[in-house]
Amino acid sequence: MSHTAIGYTLSSEEFGPTELVDVARGAEAAGFDFVSASDHVHPWLPEQGESPFVWGTLGGVAEATADVDLGVGVSAPAFRMHPVITAQAVATAAAMVPDRDFYFGVGTGENLNEHVTGRRWPEHEVRMEMLVESIEVIRRLLTGEPVSHHGEHFTVENARLYTVPDSPPDICVSAFGEAAARRAADHADGFWTVGPRGELLDAYREAGGPDGPAFTQVSVCYADSEAEAVATAQENWRQSALPGELNQLLPTPVHFEQATTLIDEADIREGSIVTSPDADDHIESIQSCLDEEFDHVYVHQIGDEQEACLDFYESEVLPSFR
Repeated sequence: MSHTAIGYTLSSEEFGPTELVDVARGAEAAGFDFVSASDHVHPWLPEQGESPFVWGTLGGVAEATADVDLGVGVSAPAFRMHPVITAQAVATAAAMVPDRDFYFGVGTGENLNEHVTGRRWPEHEVRMEMLVESIEVIRRLLTGEPVSHHGEHFTVENARLYTVPDSPPDICVSAFGEAAARRAADHADGFWTVGPRGELLDAYREAGGPDGPAFTQVSVCYADSEAEAVATAQENWRQSALPGELNQLLPTPVHFEQATTLIDEADIREGSIVTSPDADDHIESIQSCLDEEFDHVYVHQIGDEQEACLDFYESEVLPSFR
């Protein structure tokens, strides 16, 4: 079991790259153990307004920080970026932080981001097959040895990465259902999901998943009042209340805008986003994930009040976990 670590989300859908570097610097100063950046080509909603290239952003974060660990949560290395190029990006990012941990989260992706090169969006079983094959390719390339691969979904000819970290980063596979969690166990170094979903982590481990890092994210909106936080979360992150597989299947931010027209502030209040300004509620949200045996819990602050949230966590929340 890895040590307990509390992290902070770099929300690539809400901020540009320079702002994200500033947020990472602030998270390190506040005492967070790691930062994790999302990998999108589109935001979820038009009003979120940003979507910088995560690998460029991470280069800036690596240079601007000294101790905080880095992660990508999560990439889909089977569609808009070939596994060879993804492996090169991962190797370079990890090589930039030789004395820190770098975590590579992977999943089957969302149509929102992955259809953009014109590839057909297949059903989940095919996407999982593609993910498994891409992990195999990436893992071999991260050794720095020459790789050729002729698989069902990918071809690699005479590829070799000359810039690699001293040791390859953990590849943590994401899952949002128990069947996917069991499937991840055969191919992962660690596990990645959202919320206190202990049943998913149990399924992963019961299927033989390695006892590596187990990540989960909690979403919060800290503001002066709960009413203000609810309004901000409803405006900026209401897609999180969509049911079923819509988050994986809708193709554009405009479609998400259309699908979320009926999500109101009452839905946000009844959902999983922490909108209370009370530190105990934020502490409880993190602790509920730790109680489910996740050892890497990271906090996504929704909206512009990043500095206020970091100050709040530094003084009121993080001391409970030190």
